[in-house]
Amino acid sequence: MGTKEVSGLFDRVKVFDHPKPTDVIVRILQLSTQPSSQDLVVDFFAGSATTAHAVLIQNARDGGNRRCISIQIAEEISEKAEAKKLGFTSIAQISKERIRRAGKKILEGETHPDWNRDVGFRVLKVDTSNMKDVYYRPDELKQSNLLDMVDNVKEGRTAEDLLFQVLVDWGVDLTLPIRRETVQGKTVFFVDDNALVACFERGITEDLVKELAGPAPLRVVFRDNGFISDAVKINVTQIFRQLSPSTEVKAI
Repeated sequence: MGTKEVSGLFDRVKVFDHPKPTDVIVRILQLSTQPSSQDLVVDFFAGSATTAHAVLIQNARDGGNRRCISIQIAEEISEKAEAKKLGFTSIAQISKERIRRAGKKILEGETHPDWNRDVGFRVLKVDTSNMKDVYYRPDELKQSNLLDMVDNVKEGRTAEDLLFQVLVDWGVDLTLPIRRETVQGKTVFFVDDNALVACFERGITEDLVKELAGPAPLRVVFRDNGFISDAVKINVTQIFRQLSPSTEVKAI
């Protein structure tokens, strides 16, 4: 049953051996969760993502708003596996693609009128810190590598990488809606509107700081070396103290 269900999403290709049927997990959800709540379902061994698929099915049936966290290491699949023919190299890739295809199929069918039709998900992975070691251990800095430490962020890290590290450091819910906007020519992230505002661009001016302080966000974060001048960097705290005294200001 489970094998037929999954292969049906992947053009009849058997991408996973012995997956659980969603009906079993759906029944568990019916017995242990409520559609009116925001229950969190956690699957520590996601495999083919049967649990995530079942959560989407049950939400679509009863208009629920259950959330699901699926955890899966990037375990490589066999070179002889059928999934290799579709370009998959790990179980985690199969998990993600099944959720995408399952969500699309569910949206094409009949659903509960009160369901928010949310089949989106975020993919996060465990990685090393975005910050160079000196950021956490300044006592180990030597004069010979001062120039290398002008930027305390590791090479190749994106603004999204920095944003999610800040969310983790501050204990902000990683599932909150994130909006990206261009403000005075700079990319700015708004997490749950005003829960957190982040700008990791360089060349941040005092005018931009004042504009971001206007809506009085709960938290705001900038890149430590992102300001156009030392004067602007020094004035940031004072600007928020005047325009939005309740905002917590941070630079990384």
